[in-house]
Amino acid sequence: MSLLPPRLFSGARSETGLPDTPIENARGKRGWCPDAWRPMAAGDGLLVRVKPRLGRIEAGQVLGLCDAALRFGNGLIDLTNRANLQIRGVSEQGWPALLDGLIALDLVDPDPDREARRNLLIAPDWQPKDDSARLAETLVSRLADLPPLPSKIGFAIDAGPAPLLQTAPADFRIERAADGALLLRADGRANGTRVTLDTAVDALIALAHWFVDTGGSAAGRVARHAAALPAWADGDVHAAPARAPLVAGPHPLGQAFGVPFGSIKAQALRLLIERSRASALRLTPWRTVLLEGERPACSEGFVDTPDHPALRVAACPGMPACPQATVETRALALRLAPHVAEELHLSGCAKGCAHPGTAEITVTGRDGRFDLAFAARAGDPPSRAGLTATDLLAAFGAA
Repeated sequence: MSLLPPRLFSGARSETGLPDTPIENARGKRGWCPDAWRPMAAGDGLLVRVKPRLGRIEAGQVLGLCDAALRFGNGLIDLTNRANLQIRGVSEQGWPALLDGLIALDLVDPDPDREARRNLLIAPDWQPKDDSARLAETLVSRLADLPPLPSKIGFAIDAGPAPLLQTAPADFRIERAADGALLLRADGRANGTRVTLDTAVDALIALAHWFVDTGGSAAGRVARHAAALPAWADGDVHAAPARAPLVAGPHPLGQAFGVPFGSIKAQALRLLIERSRASALRLTPWRTVLLEGERPACSEGFVDTPDHPALRVAACPGMPACPQATVETRALALRLAPHVAEELHLSGCAKGCAHPGTAEITVTGRDGRFDLAFAARAGDPPSRAGLTATDLLAAFGAA
């Protein structure tokens, strides 16, 4: 039975007053992020992004989300490196009712402008009323004070005992300094400036206005913006040494599970939640989810050990799910994983969506074949080009 009101599954036009929302195609797009109000067209339908508040979803909301993914999508849910979820395979006709359902679940803001601004990443081990939670809640309450920003601009609230999100994508970071103080840091700058719980959000908003006022929107991201920081933000405070990312296994809050390729089947997620009797699910930027409460046995589609080969591999959905890809990716990546000790990235095209950075081994699809490179990004000049899948498997002794 659906956990949402029956009206929301009628397929009727949304009663929330949907605007003429553009549905954009994923082909060739860089520097743009979809959300629930502005989905993106992919090869298997629309991608509808859900940005849970403080990266946490109550168990009932998770079940409602799974129900929505099965009714309106193809039953697949992606984890993103911003600790968001994406429902895949949504039809244009079903999207308005899906949007209504997600708003009813309190997973999407009924105001599309607020939803677009709510690009907030928080350290996933936050506790109620700790510094991370208080700062994140304050920032959410002040979203209207932000200037219009490019859609990929994001904020990291990382005020635990030491930074946890330094490798996760964000443009403005509030994190812990080496001496225990709070600092505000613009991404791409080695140092930040001291702030306090009372001044941090004001300072972050002011820095966002500096970015726009100095032409940063043309650059798209703070790390690519060459303008000098304002004097008050150009500090010399070092962040504390980073903590290790959360990995699969027992956790003080419950149990963490790895998600190969960051792709979850809605039925499998529903089963995990029902069996665990977990109170909530927390998302991370590392293809790992954290269940609060009891520590259940692992379910199909999840991994409960940090050294599982599938967790060393990044692979996009590939062909036919993505219109940009010319090769199948994930089945091949799983065959390669046990034979590769290093980090492996298998990308269906040169965009490298699954792993934007450098990987020790990178395989890029091109015109139905594969280019192999080392210590490279997707699309970088290859060491070997034009390989077939058989060639690639043989190169790693996996044939």
